Amino acid sequence: MMERLNQVNGIPVRPVDSKEFETYGRIITGYDFFDLISYMETKSDIPENGNIYLPSVPGMEEAPVTARLRDGFYGGMDIQVGYCNGRNTTYNGFEYHKGSEINIAVTDFMLVLGHTWEIKDNTYRVEDASVFFVEKGTAIEMYQTTLHLSPCRVTDQGFKDIVVLPKGTNTPLKNRTAPATDEEKLLLQCNKWVIAHPDREPLIRQGAFPGLLGENRELRY
Repeated sequence: MMERLNQVNGIPVRPVDSKEFETYGRIITGYDFFDLISYMETKSDIPENGNIYLPSVPGMEEAPVTARLRDGFYGGMDIQVGYCNGRNTTYNGFEYHKGSEINIAVTDFMLVLGHTWEIKDNTYRVEDASVFFVEKGTAIEMYQTTLHLSPCRVTDQGFKDIVVLPKGTNTPLKNRTAPATDEEKLLLQCNKWVIAHPDREPLIRQGAFPGLLGENRELRY
């Protein structure tokens, strides 16, 4: 798989257990994610087109591991457990949150990642991003300084990804005010700052800032 992804894309595609991933996040061990993965395999579908993202799924949040993550990994902070399933293959843009995000790969997929410190004047260059392969069954933490967006599929069937975040993330803002800083111009939803590619019209229509510079690359598989 890794060899093929590198050949067809012409750019490095690295595994998340590589040294290059260390500034973006880390692999998580010590938690039993069986119940969450089982829920995804039996009760979630991959859409025919595009992606579906549900920030909070009660059936998943009732799993015993959710309480363990809340009390241990997030230090008692309220969290939400949901998922993103889909067929995405393009970069489209980047987002970041204040607080780490956990991703649990129910299928293999790729992630396109960057660093928030590489944002200049609310713009980010496509060529500065790195691509990582996440193998099925792997759980990772992405640090709050990591730019990311939807996973990218590596098969015709699409991808399934469990997403754990501080509670309320990626939900509508309750109090929106006129931006007072450059960073506030990127704020799209609660705890969600977004830089979109100008060609990604659905994101732009939602109010995302069109600051991704360069070609909106498509990853092949």
